[in-house]
Amino acid sequence: MSAHKRALSIFAIFTVAVSLTGCGAGLNASTRQITQVTDGVEAYVINEQNNIRVVNLLVVATADQSAVLVGTIVNAKDAPDTLLGVAINGTVATLTGTTTLLKNAPVVFEGEIANAKAVASGFTVPAGVQTSVTLFFARAGEVTVDALVREAADIYANVTSGAAVNAPAATTTTETE
Repeated sequence: MSAHKRALSIFAIFTVAVSLTGCGAGLNASTRQITQVTDGVEAYVINEQNNIRVVNLLVVATADQSAVLVGTIVNAKDAPDTLLGVAINGTVATLTGTTTLLKNAPVVFEGEIANAKAVASGFTVPAGVQTSVTLFFARAGEVTVDALVREAADIYANVTSGAAVNAPAATTTTETE
């Protein structure tokens, strides 16, 4: 095989390899556009004054037609912020437990390490669809996400609308509709 044919073969193999691996799709490849890998949705308020991260946020629909918030909120700034309220599907939720967001001290809704609870009554959105959840912060402002609704089954079987979370008086607020 001549050097010319060998070079042409190598070039052809390289061209086929590049086209088959999908390198030509660039930054707009559909596999690069996937961002949500769990049921919970994420939101961020990051600027010079705020660094609030909302992670794994979803809503559990209970048998008594209540919506219970599940997720975690973390403030990475030195200056504390306060969660003033939560609205689920347009209904203001009753918020109990820790609402002051100190630096790197997570506010956790539901689970074994929960220190906050948000429950909205009269919730009729079925499991499997998304509903609007708005979080109101004193410094960071308002954050609205479309969160997945799950039924109170499987890993969410212990999520109920009862048993408010207790926290120190300085960090507890209660809001009703």
